[in-house]
Amino acid sequence: MAYFAPYVDETGLHIPTYTDIVTDLVDSAKNIFGQDVYLEPDSQDYQWISIVALKISDAFQAVQMAYNARSPVTAIGTGLDAVVKLNGIKRKPSNILDAYSRCEVQLSGTPGTAINSGVVQDMGGYKWSLPSSVIIGPGGTVSATATCAVKGQILANSGDINTIVTPIYGWESVTNLVAAIPGVEIETDPELKARQSISTAQPSMAIMEGLRGAIVEVPGVTRHKVYENDTNMVDALGLPAHSITCIIEGGNDAHLGAVIYAKKTPGCYTNGDVVVNHIDRYDQIVPIRFYRPEYKEIQVEVTVKQLRGYTSSHTEAIIASVSNFLDSGQIGDDLPISSLWWAALSKAGDMSSPAFSITSLKACISGGTLGTNDIPIDFNEVTKGNPDLIEVVFDA
Repeated sequence: MAYFAPYVDETGLHIPTYTDIVTDLVDSAKNIFGQDVYLEPDSQDYQWISIVALKISDAFQAVQMAYNARSPVTAIGTGLDAVVKLNGIKRKPSNILDAYSRCEVQLSGTPGTAINSGVVQDMGGYKWSLPSSVIIGPGGTVSATATCAVKGQILANSGDINTIVTPIYGWESVTNLVAAIPGVEIETDPELKARQSISTAQPSMAIMEGLRGAIVEVPGVTRHKVYENDTNMVDALGLPAHSITCIIEGGNDAHLGAVIYAKKTPGCYTNGDVVVNHIDRYDQIVPIRFYRPEYKEIQVEVTVKQLRGYTSSHTEAIIASVSNFLDSGQIGDDLPISSLWWAALSKAGDMSSPAFSITSLKACISGGTLGTNDIPIDFNEVTKGNPDLIEVVFDA
């Protein structure tokens, strides 16, 4: 393709390639100095032309990036930050407190015992740091906020944090009576683009779409599900008549209550076991209700037949893959048993010569009976992986 001047038409911005620029400069030089001038790649003049062409190409590429920054589909980095402001949103910031999961834990032991720089551990093997100094109270217990050592959405149900990593004389036990608040890392470009797409529904005429778009904008929200029952009777899920039911993971209770109040229709009942007493502009108290998700740990037994090349690392990979898949589920989604087969089998390597085959896979909600049927999940529940509940056994 020959060199052309950059232009914009209905399909976007068009710029010439580096090769086209070099060819055009060589042809222009020959028109000036004669066709017999030596301008092969090993000549000094050609090398100079290539340097100039590179500078021109770099400038054109910069123009291309600036042009792309005009749309949330093609913008990146700070350009994307600027363009999503048109939708009234911004990138969720990198906040140290929000990046790491936090959980209120109860420490028990001898009254007056000082616990300095203590570390505890959950059932999944993740370590949690206590404040620099905690003193057990007169009643033999004290509450403290533990912070996970690993960034991101690390989950811990009630009772999961139960191991002392740094033993101290007089400190006897640790437990968490409530679930952890999952951490949230800085929002990536793809995540921000997905949220921008959802946010366009906020000013729409569809109330439910606007509510979903507003909930996802609340800082700290990771997963959510919204149900509507517009009938005169309790529906198949057991949700009240003329109600909306929001199940939300992450985010501040008061902030979520304000958002739901602002987006719901007048007279619509908000269903849930978390109650926020929202004060409206007339100083009236309006109770707004929603649910927090209930995490269901899934017990899995994978029976594999070891084939050539199978090692202990395959066992670890199967457990990690199944656990991660369970952590990625959406609120209220049932668990197909075939999905667990896929998660485990994905670690077999080349399918033409796999390291193992699966002969059986059973699963159940922790505490239940292992089986091969799909697992039903309630409307306000979400699956959670626990490596300790995932077992790989070998087919004799």
